[in-house]
Amino acid sequence: MRLERKVVLVKKDLFEIVTETELYDLLNEIAHPRVYVGYEPSGKIHLGHLLTINKLRDLQKAGFQVTVLLADLHANLNKKGTLKEIQATADYNKDCFIGMGIDSKNTDFILGSEMQLDRDYFLNIQRLALNTTLQRARRSMDFVGREEANPTVSRVLYPLMQVIDIVTLNLDVAVGGIDQRKIHMLARDKLTTLGYKPPVCLHLPLIHGLDGDDKMSSSKDNFISVDNTSKEITNKIRKAYCPINKIENNPVLELYQFHIFRNFSNIKIKRPSKFGGDLEYRNYSQLEIDFSKGEIHPEDLKNSASEYISKILSPVNDYLIKKGYNEQ
Repeated sequence: MRLERKVVLVKKDLFEIVTETELYDLLNEIAHPRVYVGYEPSGKIHLGHLLTINKLRDLQKAGFQVTVLLADLHANLNKKGTLKEIQATADYNKDCFIGMGIDSKNTDFILGSEMQLDRDYFLNIQRLALNTTLQRARRSMDFVGREEANPTVSRVLYPLMQVIDIVTLNLDVAVGGIDQRKIHMLARDKLTTLGYKPPVCLHLPLIHGLDGDDKMSSSKDNFISVDNTSKEITNKIRKAYCPINKIENNPVLELYQFHIFRNFSNIKIKRPSKFGGDLEYRNYSQLEIDFSKGEIHPEDLKNSASEYISKILSPVNDYLIKKGYNEQ
């Protein structure tokens, strides 16, 4: 594949690249760069996860070797259950990712505890801790940890482990939502001091929760799970935050922007004939403009979104049923 085509695939839907120059150098130097995403197996897989899975699929098409880290020890640090419970969730998450279309033959699925209990891993954690101030580590904690008045040490250990994951897996590129930026910048700042090459970082935007507040999250009741039925999807989208004419933080519009138009080149917004009949769109920008002008009612936007999201998730449901899940 030509370099120009690889770059198009890599950059699709990204929020930012750190840095673009390093990315070009990497693509010129290495035929099959190694990239990863880490997932904490602590809940349902939802459309926020699908954004990163779609990016992994793009990267596989561009020749990248993909690693998916199922971070069971990270989930344990976050008090998401016993290791046995978390590892069972990790198995289910892996099946969800395969059902979402990731090329399993060219993906390394690694359980965190398979490598994070190694002697060299711990020694690298210790070296990183010796080179990282407590203030710097706190800046890398997740939002919840930063807001806590008295966070536990586990909140600081979590980002240090993510940095050393990159070293241990011998990665060239790290992918994550923009909320992972602080940890990725910690990796870029500190890995050179330990004698390692820092990763290129690819950051994706975050999809808002259906309540319009914060990101879609498995810890909140504001998500569409990839194993939801069509009826469940319809009910959730019907209740979603979608004020008339409002573009900012509108989760229903984000479903079109990041998922529906990625999968369908031509979409139809169905409307009663008394309100002007159906509308057709070939790109997201025009749909957004029309919605902002009040030419599309939120109810019509939601009804069509429900149909398209159900179609997108149908193969996932079929795969999970074949694997023995989601029996109807």
